[in-house]
Amino acid sequence: MAVIFKDKDADLSALKGKTIAVLGYGSQGRHQALNMKDSGLDVVIGLRKDGRSWDKAVEDGFKVLEVSEASKISDFIIVLIPDVQQPKIYKEEIEQYLTKGKILGFSHGFNIHFGLIKPPKDVDVIMVAPKSPGVRVREEYLKGYGVPALVAVQQDATGHAWEEVLAWAKAIGSTRPGVIKTTFKEEAETDIFGEQCVLVGGLMELIKKGFEVLIENGYQPELAYFEVLNEAKLIMDLIHQGGMEGMLRGVSDTAKYGGLVYGPKVIDEEVKAKMRLVLDNIVRGNFAKEWMGDPEESNRRLKALMEEVSKHPIEKTGKEVRRLMGIEK
Repeated sequence: MAVIFKDKDADLSALKGKTIAVLGYGSQGRHQALNMKDSGLDVVIGLRKDGRSWDKAVEDGFKVLEVSEASKISDFIIVLIPDVQQPKIYKEEIEQYLTKGKILGFSHGFNIHFGLIKPPKDVDVIMVAPKSPGVRVREEYLKGYGVPALVAVQQDATGHAWEEVLAWAKAIGSTRPGVIKTTFKEEAETDIFGEQCVLVGGLMELIKKGFEVLIENGYQPELAYFEVLNEAKLIMDLIHQGGMEGMLRGVSDTAKYGGLVYGPKVIDEEVKAKMRLVLDNIVRGNFAKEWMGDPEESNRRLKALMEEVSKHPIEKTGKEVRRLMGIEK
């Protein structure tokens, strides 16, 4: 059974009186920082001097410093910059300021688990990984609630790391619904697997292949778009609200029977075997080497892949349908 911590298990005093540097001001950085500030913690923001987010952070009421200065003056450094940028920035602007007893935090276990960042042994290394985009972290906090998160301690040099990680989770509102105890390894590997096989890669390819089969057999692209993409959101909403069983209760008997009989014939044991290969590639560290070994080349490849997606017929059809529905201008 999962170990779940709630509000009563966390105490903000573990971080009171400490200066907390949030490095990065994107989706997670901005919204976690705002929540921590509103929870009464002392937060500064670390950014590149010429970065686009600097003025926004100042407008939001934060003291903003360059990354190296923020790291130097802080007791707790939370690294919320993109994964691919973290090792270089860590080496150049963070590592030298990680003196004994400091705390280093992440919201994704990637760089720590795969050994791309190796903190000194005398600092605490902790993680709070909210299970939603940053904007939702803020929205739920302002409603008096929060989003669930995963929490982990990689290194407990001070003996207080669990108090610190739970205080961080409480400060962003996540202990209100509850946080689940995990490890950097488990969070990193399951997160990447989910993205590659189901949530991003798997879902996109399933939708694209369904669209291609329909239009290649003479069906109108607009109808194909509705059947394989537009309605996917409606089905996922039902699953989100009531699980798979709840979704099945919300669709027709024809959909139930056809889906239950023929879905496993498409997403079969062969697909599951391929998923195992993907997981093995992640666990062995091969994906981390592929993605992080040469960041410039990885970003070039990513740009080319993004352009390829934009040229797929479903994107052209989608723009037309979304304009028709008033979703996109």
